[in-house]
Amino acid sequence: MAIEPYRHLLRLPGVRNLLLIGLFARVPSTATGMALTLHVAYSLDLGFAKAGLVTMASTVGMAVGSPLSGRFVDKYGLRPVLITTTLAQAVFWATAWALPFPVLAVAAAVAGLLALPVFSVIRQCLAALVPPEQRRMGFSLDSMLVELAYMAGPALAVAGVTTLGSTWTMTVVAVGLVGSGTALTLLNPPTRSAEELLVEQARVPRRQWLTPAFVALLGTTAAATFILTASELAMVATMKNAGHVGWVGLAVAIWCFYSLAGGFVYGGLSRGFSPLLLIGLMGVLTIPVGLVGGDWRLLLLALVPAGVLCAPALSSTVDTASRWVPAAARGEAMGFHGTALLIGGASSAPIAGALIDGYGPAWAFAAAGLVGVVMVLIALPLWRRRPAVLVPAPVAGETAAPPLTSAMTPAPPIAGERLP
Repeated sequence: MAIEPYRHLLRLPGVRNLLLIGLFARVPSTATGMALTLHVAYSLDLGFAKAGLVTMASTVGMAVGSPLSGRFVDKYGLRPVLITTTLAQAVFWATAWALPFPVLAVAAAVAGLLALPVFSVIRQCLAALVPPEQRRMGFSLDSMLVELAYMAGPALAVAGVTTLGSTWTMTVVAVGLVGSGTALTLLNPPTRSAEELLVEQARVPRRQWLTPAFVALLGTTAAATFILTASELAMVATMKNAGHVGWVGLAVAIWCFYSLAGGFVYGGLSRGFSPLLLIGLMGVLTIPVGLVGGDWRLLLLALVPAGVLCAPALSSTVDTASRWVPAAARGEAMGFHGTALLIGGASSAPIAGALIDGYGPAWAFAAAGLVGVVMVLIALPLWRRRPAVLVPAPVAGETAAPPLTSAMTPAPPIAGERLP
């Protein structure tokens, strides 16, 4: 596939800087959970149960705070939100290493509530900078960069705590988050395109876009991260049972490469596919993975079909959300999307862990895939009641964005959306 379309995308004003800053800003953000876990479990020597409580408090705070910060961005602009959340992260991470456990748990929840909204902000601004006909490629590239951040952030946190200690590691995280927030504040990318600013000025009531169909989209988004988190735990458990723990790092990296390759190909296609189709397929293809046994090489081969769908599935949910929601409410919508991602991953870990301990990793693979399929089936009847698409997806051969559809005009579905 030609790389020229990606070069054209990166030549758009502001896109290259936004994606580069987004990549580096996400690395400290992805390191926070691992840094907190290892600090409580090892530096405070309180074990993984209490470490889980702290990370759970942080996750709950982020799940609540993500749509709130998006709503404030829509209402007050980007800079006030970035300045407030950057200062909050600076205070927490500069002092967290010295806090006793009860105070740390409460502070982690507050810090999660005021987390730097890097993920949702990058996606919101990308939708403003990229024309509708190129957004799928833009979101696919963004999903690929997220994969790179998750490959680097937790690994750097582990290396930092084991070599420098949690005090220095948390200080480095604080510096990284402050630097990220400062860079985004100085860049101050637009949250709406020039055309959207001309069309939409008034506040948009939430009932216009927070519809049953949008809730179904959030549910399938959560199902996607449920599949990914459970699959990762099941893969590690399979390799541990087979005595191949030393190859876990390589296996995870190869698995991430599948997603990168899938995202690259998907972004260059002439038209996209429904999130229901992609997430449903990912679920179906995950169910039988555990049948291959403990050989890590066979396991990696079995993960190829579902693995290449990871980035396309997640980017398709962002693309759909950006088309269904008015620009004036896009920040809050992207915040809800981030909450769905968090809920899927957070709920998956204990369920998959219980299945692995009680029945073996093969059942965790099967359950993860089944959850994805069931969620898609639940979403199907609600999907038919989706709102009129404000920014239609391009069809094959289109070179420019079509006109905006009227709120009373049925929107043309993208490939895979002709569902019963």
